[in-house]
Amino acid sequence: MLRVVTDLGGTARTHEILAADVHPRDLYAARDTGALVEVSRGVFRLAALPLTEPDLVAVATRMPRAVLCLVTALDLDGLTQEIPRAVHIALPRGVHPARLDHPPLEVYHFSSASYAAGVEEREVDGVPVRATTPAKSVADAFKFRSRVGLETAIDALKQALAAKATTPAEIDRMARVCRVQAVVRPYLEALS
Repeated sequence: MLRVVTDLGGTARTHEILAADVHPRDLYAARDTGALVEVSRGVFRLAALPLTEPDLVAVATRMPRAVLCLVTALDLDGLTQEIPRAVHIALPRGVHPARLDHPPLEVYHFSSASYAAGVEEREVDGVPVRATTPAKSVADAFKFRSRVGLETAIDALKQALAAKATTPAEIDRMARVCRVQAVVRPYLEALS
């Protein structure tokens, strides 16, 4: 049974494990003995593998369409001083998030153009996650400045430019996609 979870990358959902002809009794026995850790309801991980971001692993595994965005993506890139109180995710309009007991979520529904632009796949604790690029995260922070705060957006812009995580041209392009170019441009010109 542990070999099955190892073959699935070390983290797997219940239905993936059961599809490999593992009996539920064996799955839960492995959890009860400590060989597997239940990261979230229905998401198991080998106990021997280190887990630095359990919240992001749980969200990425339970909601593969979710894109980490705003404060969560900025924190992942080291571009904010703010500690995320919830995992910020983007979903296409009309898609509802999975029900999670933990972690708390901040859900943003994006248009199809904004949802597809500026997204990259990364690996966190061996699990593939989708997250916005630094330029898209900054543009999104300005777009949702009423929810995350204008100070957070300005700080993210300053840190992204200082760390050379992105270019002013890329931020301007993402601001155009998010339709906040007129809001971002004065700050961008002042800091460039």
